[in-house]
Amino acid sequence: MNLNRDTMKKIMGLIAFAILLYVGLQNTRLVSAALRYVAGLLAPFIIGGCLAFVLNVPMRFFESKLFTGKKATRNKKLLQMKRVGSLLLTLIVVLGVITIVLFMVVPELYKSFSAIGREMTRAVTRFPQLLDEAADMLPMFADKIESFRDSFVNVDWREVVTRVTDFVQERNILSSTFSIATSVASGVANTVIGIVFAVYLLLQKENLGRQFRRLFYSFFPEKHVDKFLEICSLTSASFNSFLSGQCLEAFILAAMFFVSMSLLNIPYALVVAVLIGVTALIPIFGAFIGCFVGVFLILIASPIKALWFLVLFIVLQQIEGNVIYPRVVGGSVGLPSIWVLVAVTLGASLGGVLGILFAIPVVSVVYALLREHVRRCIRERGIAEDKIK
Repeated sequence: MNLNRDTMKKIMGLIAFAILLYVGLQNTRLVSAALRYVAGLLAPFIIGGCLAFVLNVPMRFFESKLFTGKKATRNKKLLQMKRVGSLLLTLIVVLGVITIVLFMVVPELYKSFSAIGREMTRAVTRFPQLLDEAADMLPMFADKIESFRDSFVNVDWREVVTRVTDFVQERNILSSTFSIATSVASGVANTVIGIVFAVYLLLQKENLGRQFRRLFYSFFPEKHVDKFLEICSLTSASFNSFLSGQCLEAFILAAMFFVSMSLLNIPYALVVAVLIGVTALIPIFGAFIGCFVGVFLILIASPIKALWFLVLFIVLQQIEGNVIYPRVVGGSVGLPSIWVLVAVTLGASLGGVLGILFAIPVVSVVYALLREHVRRCIRERGIAEDKIK
């Protein structure tokens, strides 16, 4: 082997990487603590980057519709107005959807909880009477029922409060509550900073892209940077197509629920359909969140219809998960149906909700790169197409 300068650099790099890997494996706790600390510092910017990446999809649509004339492409002021207007329209649409969902769902949930509270109050006052009726119907158990009734009526609430206080002190729930409140406050602060950072990214995305390309080309070989940018472009296109397909699939599912619930005369058809459509933006498993809330709402109005709604949800979910979703979302990202199901299953196992969200775009990129590589290898080897078909 010719030990020139480039080869020595590669050998030294491999040795340094091996040493760092060995040190890291010997100090896993320290490395994990350092990674958590760095992740905490970068959390607002990671959140902002993810938000900008998602919001850029509808923002591109608005940019393609605003100021499309030839003068607009040359006038800097119009270009700036186009960028700001597209961003404002995107934020208005997103906030509008969230507001509509909240105003439709939250009041109904409040009514349901209020109804449950009233029923529980009535049950508490009615319960001793039911026990008296049970004692009359079952005289052989009258003594035990009477004893239980006296115990229920003569509850020592001071003793209950004392025991609850002792439990709180023993379990250190106050400390846990403070820790949870601190985490929530930190999460809210990171989200606010992330939103501001996302706005700056969207307003300056071309300039930032140009700066990063210059940085990469100045430090890395040109062919490697070209390949990296090609993968980034493919990833962006795949994720944009995935979001578009996911929104279309959620709309189809919401329409199916609204029509079927209206035909079956199940209450809260519009509210439940909108809620399921919004939660269905989380692939495959998101609609189950809407199902849980829907069952809770309908259960207060009619337990029988809540059961019918659950049966309807199972049927429509099977149709959506095995027929509509793979075809709509898989077709939008160029991924066969079977690999969509594989991607979602693996993503849920590895990363939960975030794993589900990113699994399909990542697998579609890997699928496209692997398909291109396989086709190139087949052409280079001169293998006939008849042998492949």
